[in-house]
Formats: sequence, structure tokens, C-alpha cells
Amino acid sequence: MNKIETLKRVAENAGCLVLKDEPMSRHTTFQIGGPADLFIAVKDIIALKDIVRAAGSLGVRLLPLGNGSNVLVSDAGVRGAVLSLTGDFRKITLSDPTTIACGAGATLAGLCKFAQRNALTGLEFAWGIPGSVGGAAFMNAGAFEGQLSDVLVSTTHVTRTGKTDSLLGPEMEMDYRKSAYQKNGCIITSVVVRLEPGNAEQISLVMDDYFNRRKERQPLEMPSAGSVFKRPDGMYAGALIEQAGLKGTQVGGAMVSEKHAGFIVNTGGATCEDVLKLIDQIQKTVFKKSGVRLECEIRPIS
Repeated sequence: MNKIETLKRVAENAGCLVLKDEPMSRHTTFQIGGPADLFIAVKDIIALKDIVRAAGSLGVRLLPLGNGSNVLVSDAGVRGAVLSLTGDFRKITLSDPTTIACGAGATLAGLCKFAQRNALTGLEFAWGIPGSVGGAAFMNAGAFEGQLSDVLVSTTHVTRTGKTDSLLGPEMEMDYRKSAYQKNGCIITSVVVRLEPGNAEQISLVMDDYFNRRKERQPLEMPSAGSVFKRPDGMYAGALIEQAGLKGTQVGGAMVSEKHAGFIVNTGGATCEDVLKLIDQIQKTVFKKSGVRLECEIRPIS
């Protein structure tokens, strides 16, 4: 029995749903990506620890994937196992009147709605960001001048050796689209956010305003991975791309959105290679026109 088959059996024995050679195009908002050796839906912490320990001893790579909204998966797929946190990892509870404990597998939208229902303000900026809570913590997701680190108190994770641990405050090393998890190899399992008391109706109005602004400005009707590039200091990537005359530029099925130049959309049948070529063209053209080097925000996965 090879390593992948052995890990598959461990995961199945732990009660997980396991899919072999699962196309990642089914699990990413870009709708792009070849097959993963294994796709494992993990339902609780015991199963996750079993899988992490087994993968470590077998030398099989593990890739936690949230909502698949900020990634570009290779056409060749993913070697190793992709982990989707389900079940217990999607629970959201109040720890005290202003503190929420949230599983990493919950959607950011679900967390925002939970906060609104409990009349807690501070997360309105995140309404409409199409990611998971774990992914949002990993990337320190943000919008409308807000970011998760503004309200994030702590994170809990499973280490590479299958132990549970946590990071508090500065230990999370939060910065613009950065966190300690981008280098420590741990799998985020839950987060704690602290908000402020507010008015549920007013919070809802602010959320609606932010969402309507997204709908007006962003190509939400087409598959994409969100903003492709990080914001350069004092500038906007989308504006630089538009000024470079690149709106509507297309490589294969990948196109610079006509609605918002900071987005690349899948017009149908786009490949990872199409997107990478278009990104390269954008970066070179923008640098030639403005002298600014655009840095990718979306994560390539292979």
C-alpha cells in the first residue's frame, strides 16, 4: 500500500469523507485547478490530529483549504492531501457578551452574520469577503480600511506534530495580508474575536452598504480569486492596471475584468497557465508604465 492509500485509510477510519483525485476546480472560486491526490473533509479535532500525525510519519504533504477564494491551483493539481475543515470546525459561539469563538471552517460571512445578530460591531468590513475564517486569519483578510487583525484576539491550531497550541496577540505576527501561519506550517482550527456592542439594525445597514458597493464595483457574477495584487503604498493596483490600458486584456479564458481591473476573471475554461501568463503581462506592463512592481495577493498552489 502506498503512502496516499495509507493516509486515505487513516482518514476514513477517523470518520472523514475522503475523495481521491478530486478536481480542485470544484473547490476554488476561480473554478481552476487539477486533481488533488486526496481531498479530506475533516469533522473534528481528533480526526485532524490523527491525519496530521499519520501524514507526518508518511511524509505526505497536507494543505488546509478554506473557501478556495484566494488561491490559484495548478493545472497539474495538488500532490498530497487537501484538508477541508467541516463539522465541529464550523461552530460559532459567544464566549462572553463581546467575544466570539469561531471555528476555522466557518465562512467569514457566517461570522459576520452571527456578530450582527448579537448586536456586535467591528466586522462589517468583512461582509462579502468570500473566504473561510481560517483563511481570513491566515491572510489577515481585509477591505474598506478594515482587516481581521483589528478584532482578532487569538488563534488555536494544530502543529506539524499533531499537538494543539495557540497564538495570542503579537504572536500571530499580523501585518498587511500576512500572519505567522504563512511560515509556521500549523493548521488554524479556531479564532477568537473581540467586538464592540452596537445596534443590530445599524450594523445590518452598514453591511448592506458595503455589499452593495462590492456588487457595483467588483465582478461578483464571474469566477475569480478576488483581488489579484496587494495594494502598493499610497496607490491602488486596480487603478494602475486600468491606467496601463489593460482592462479587458485576455489570455485564453482568463481576462482582466472590465468592471474592476484589480480582478482577473474566468470567462470559461480558463487554466492556471492562462492566469499566470496574464499576471506576468500585467506586472510587466504596469512596471513599464508606472515603475510600480505589483505583488500577487493570491496564493499559487501546486
